[in-house]
Amino acid sequence: MSIISPVVSSARRESFSISVVSRAELSRCAPWTFTFVGTRKDYRYYEILDDTLRGNFEYRYFAIVDNDGHVRAIQPFFLLDQDILEGLGAERNYWISLVRRFYPRFLKLRTMMVGCSAGEAHLAGTETLPADIVAETLSNGIIAQARSLNVQLIVLKEFPTHYRKVLRCFVQCGFARAPSMPMTVLDIGYDSFDAYMKKALRSSSRKKLRKKLAATAEISDIRMSVTDDATSFVNEIYPLYLQVFERSKMQFEKLTKEFFREIGQRMSDKVRFFAWRRGNVLVAFSLCMVQEDSLYAEYVGFDYTVALDLHLYHYIVRDMISWGISNGYRWFRSSGLNYDPKLHMRHRLDPIDLYARHTSAFVNAIFRLALPWIVPARYDATLKLFPNYRELW
Repeated sequence: MSIISPVVSSARRESFSISVVSRAELSRCAPWTFTFVGTRKDYRYYEILDDTLRGNFEYRYFAIVDNDGHVRAIQPFFLLDQDILEGLGAERNYWISLVRRFYPRFLKLRTMMVGCSAGEAHLAGTETLPADIVAETLSNGIIAQARSLNVQLIVLKEFPTHYRKVLRCFVQCGFARAPSMPMTVLDIGYDSFDAYMKKALRSSSRKKLRKKLAATAEISDIRMSVTDDATSFVNEIYPLYLQVFERSKMQFEKLTKEFFREIGQRMSDKVRFFAWRRGNVLVAFSLCMVQEDSLYAEYVGFDYTVALDLHLYHYIVRDMISWGISNGYRWFRSSGLNYDPKLHMRHRLDPIDLYARHTSAFVNAIFRLALPWIVPARYDATLKLFPNYRELW
């Protein structure tokens, strides 16, 4: 006996198309304010990105339209010029850099990315329009839309693995799937941080971590505070964020000071800013988001004149996990990169996928074969040490 609601069943008998709308036109699209409801990065997050992270990104939106011309869902995307070898350090490769002396745009393609410019992506399904219909509608029309925008490469950026079945229609349309640099997840369902260390960590890892935390406590009096709005100290946060960003081997989105200010003011129900001060000086911060039973560590910043000597990374992670436990969160989730300490703290990988194809059928025949070999996840040695590494593929 079918338990599909009549409204959803009706939607499966309809046909849909996609069209591109601008941010200004969203005010006339009623479904927009319900987009990604139930996720931590709902429609407000995308508006904040549109308002504060322009630069190299051009934000657009696909309207999923029914036969009567009614907009039924909105799927964000953005345009940029993408170096497809950036994750492999192409600029540091002698032969690539040599070619680019004469052909500066060699393997740099005009790209459409469906998803989020600062975080993982979701499909904009609704109660009346399931995610699989959104996916099928997009897959049927996206190549023509890309060509109309002079796009060469189409990427579905960082979709969690539970979408693999739903997004199979893109693979059938010539897209190749490959892993992006994964997020991580840690079970913090313990009574305290000490209980977590005792039950989850190996004795050698536990001993090293306690030694680092003890050393920091002996030489510094660091105080933590938590707030949902960093407006009053955003000028202190931003230089610390830039220090981390500039040290990263992989760079994509570069947040702005306005982003940190706006996200606290417009999403205070989802945002928590952790700040650590040594005396009156801010030495570290973390922007976290909350959703249901999970605490998400999104972005961090450190004062590297003291961060390494004070083992600040482990110190702030200890404090965030302790805060999460005391506030009833079960999972501590983290964005990608910096995998070595996460491995020793017994995080598991939380895979996210890329789906990509070239708009030229001829070029795409080659690109599909090449994609799994040019993603950085294949070459990160630390990732291969995680027990669930094979889930990436």
